[in-house]
Amino acid sequence: MRATSIGHAGILIETPAGSILCDPWFEPAFFGGWFPFPRNDQLSDDLRERIEQADFLYVSHLHGDHHDKAWLDQHLRRDIPILLPDFPTREQRRTLQEHGFTNFLETNDTQELEIAPGLKIAIHVESSITDGPGGDSALVVIADDAILVNQNDCRTSDLGQLAAHGPVDLHWLQYSGAIWYPMVYEMDVAEKQRQCAAKVNAQFARAMRFVEKIDARAVVPSAGPPCFLDPDLFGLNMIDGDELSIFPDQTAFLAMLNDGKRDGVLNIPGTTIEVGDTIISTHPIPDADVDAIFTNKRAYLKQYQADWLPWLDDMKAGWKALDIDLLAELRNWWQPLLEMAPTLCSMVGANVVINAGDLPIVIDFPNAEVRRHDGEQYGFRFDISRDLVEAVTAQRAVDWSNSLLLSCRFTAWREGEFNEYVYNFLKSLSRERMKRAEAEVVRKLEIAAGGGGHVDEADIQIGDYVVQRRCPHRDADLEAFGEIQDGEFVCTLHGWRFDCDTGACLTSPTETPLRIRRASL
Repeated sequence: MRATSIGHAGILIETPAGSILCDPWFEPAFFGGWFPFPRNDQLSDDLRERIEQADFLYVSHLHGDHHDKAWLDQHLRRDIPILLPDFPTREQRRTLQEHGFTNFLETNDTQELEIAPGLKIAIHVESSITDGPGGDSALVVIADDAILVNQNDCRTSDLGQLAAHGPVDLHWLQYSGAIWYPMVYEMDVAEKQRQCAAKVNAQFARAMRFVEKIDARAVVPSAGPPCFLDPDLFGLNMIDGDELSIFPDQTAFLAMLNDGKRDGVLNIPGTTIEVGDTIISTHPIPDADVDAIFTNKRAYLKQYQADWLPWLDDMKAGWKALDIDLLAELRNWWQPLLEMAPTLCSMVGANVVINAGDLPIVIDFPNAEVRRHDGEQYGFRFDISRDLVEAVTAQRAVDWSNSLLLSCRFTAWREGEFNEYVYNFLKSLSRERMKRAEAEVVRKLEIAAGGGGHVDEADIQIGDYVVQRRCPHRDADLEAFGEIQDGEFVCTLHGWRFDCDTGACLTSPTETPLRIRRASL
């Protein structure tokens, strides 16, 4: 088995039985906010041909750094067999059909499927609303007596399943940030620096839990970080280490792997990793040039930026006001969705203001209304260029996390702690998605009241405490992800913290408390 990095989460997996192209991303994503790092616009002609002639296509989920609409429209044959994750909705299939793709191989969650003689795959699905109702997924490839796990940025809550197909040789996974918090938030610089450091530590801790549980022969850091070439966003790149950023590059995580006596593989686009009795990696350029990408990162990014500035200028010149009544469009679109989700609205429980340039809009969750903001109190605020709000409104973009917020081209403020239901709404802007978003919050409340979920699972002991087996936030297995840190209980899957004495969630007061008590001496 040979796996070649093609940038970010992109992999070309080649076996004698066939090749699988995973998450090809080449065009800048999220309004030109994100670029692949290291750059992948200089791949060899031979590799480009192998990519475009792949036997199968796998797109893990619909985020723009995995599902590259512009590239997919132009570079693959329309009848390439697509390995389709077993998501609870058909949204991904519909989206790919809109590209003109016609050939889909249906899979069942976690189950192995032979897609060619001697080539098996299994796709594991994560379908929580927090990842967007479209879901996320991880791919297991079994061929040549080797097993590759392509976890990308799928935060699967049951690690045992990914490792259940046999001993893993290569484990590709995300370790770096892929969110806008806390960089876009209005807060004291020292507090923002503290939050950035905490976020990085949580990201690394989560990734190491995955590494330890899957226990592969070699780990390949991937699926990030992006880099930011627009001069307005360039400060989000982590170069010296003291930036207000959550985007460390793979050298930092490789150092952690080394400290943990784990074999990590440094990779850039074009790096090939051959799996046999030994695991051998080969870079497409001399090792000294690879090292310079990371040791002289500022110069590398500045050259990359210079090459792409004309593209960025052209893109931004296309941001123009549209001839639409923005308030009316949002009211007609969103009020029916608010009415569909009374439980979700109650869990937000406050006004959310979107300042779209000169137009202040309030989403009144308690009363399920959208109207012009007229000075009413609010708990959350987003300040976004009107051009960008109009663009995603005209597109009827169903996931503003994907279409807008990941761009980091906005500022935000909130009165209290994180409230996931605000973002669950903004990720669920269709009737299909909102139906699932409402059902999930109802399910969570029922579980909290003792009406379902993993109620038969025995409590477990973590340190000096006995706790419930599953995290109230996302059902993560706390036997794998639970830790006591600085007197608080932490679920390292998403970094959520709980008071060890009361079980109260310290990350979001609206979250269900954790059942926790001191163990008997």
